[in-house]
Amino acid sequence: MGFSTDNPKGFVLALLSSGFIGASFIIKKKGLRRAAAASGIRAGVGGYSYLLEPLWWAGMITMIVGEVANFIAYAFAPAVLVTPLGALSIIVSAVLAHFILKEKLHSLGILGCVMCIAGSVVIVIHAPQEKEISSVQEIWKLAMQTAFLLYVASVIVLVLVLIFHFAPRFGHTNVLIYTGICSLMGSLSVMSVKALGTSLKLTFEGMNQLIYPETWFFMLVVLTCVITQMNYLNKALDTFNTAIVSPIYYVMFTTLTILASVIMFKDWDGQSMASIISEICGFIVVLSGTILLHVTKDYDRNSSRSMHASLSPNLTARLCSGNGELPKDVDEETGSSEDICLRRQELY
Repeated sequence: MGFSTDNPKGFVLALLSSGFIGASFIIKKKGLRRAAAASGIRAGVGGYSYLLEPLWWAGMITMIVGEVANFIAYAFAPAVLVTPLGALSIIVSAVLAHFILKEKLHSLGILGCVMCIAGSVVIVIHAPQEKEISSVQEIWKLAMQTAFLLYVASVIVLVLVLIFHFAPRFGHTNVLIYTGICSLMGSLSVMSVKALGTSLKLTFEGMNQLIYPETWFFMLVVLTCVITQMNYLNKALDTFNTAIVSPIYYVMFTTLTILASVIMFKDWDGQSMASIISEICGFIVVLSGTILLHVTKDYDRNSSRSMHASLSPNLTARLCSGNGELPKDVDEETGSSEDICLRRQELY
């Protein structure tokens, strides 16, 4: 894939974005843990005490800086280049989690990280050139295509089903629920971010796009999607291991975003079959890396079970259900319910 005049700017911004976002996962999780310890109610079961925790806000500011860099990157480079580079945030978060949160990253996890990066590189190398866009109205016409409208409708239906049916039942046991909601909404937010970023870029170049209602509509979509993403990302981070949430979120988000871009911008039109197959192979490599990362969470089960033999996984699952509190008599014997719940989520 050849670089245009603006592509290097987008490339550098995407790298910086990945660094900030990867670090924000760790800072925010430490803030969530501190808030949960102080209030006794985790974000994963509906608590919002983290909003009063300065460390969580530090993580949020770090994430905002990363997202702003990412936002600007989309104005200078195509989504098929910027989005796969999010794999670097996986490495940053996994390594920092290993040293700061003591969430062990074993050899298979390292191999999984390498595979995620390798797959992303393959996708970037074989990604198509983005078509030049001259106005926000041109993007609006692309968004009004029947195929993309069907995609948007499908995403909205899936998100509503996940939020109202699956999340209350399986949100605390299946990492795909919360990350699925984030990823589905994220695919729509990236398309809107691309439209909004292009509008602002054209405006700064002297072609005012703020006079068009389409620009403000895309801004509204971005705000709605980002708020939803942040809410369910907090729940995912508070409930599951960071080294697991980050790669799964990345894979689902990247896959859905590129799918949305292919539908809306017809990125694969004119590409050779070899390039398309290479991109698909890149996805498979990334998915395989994610599976390896997921497997590593089971590494310490045996040792943790021997250390906490007095509480079996089934017992702690029952004790940590509902509002996350233990009965008084059990709490006195085994320690705080918050410590037990957090320990179970990380080890099991």
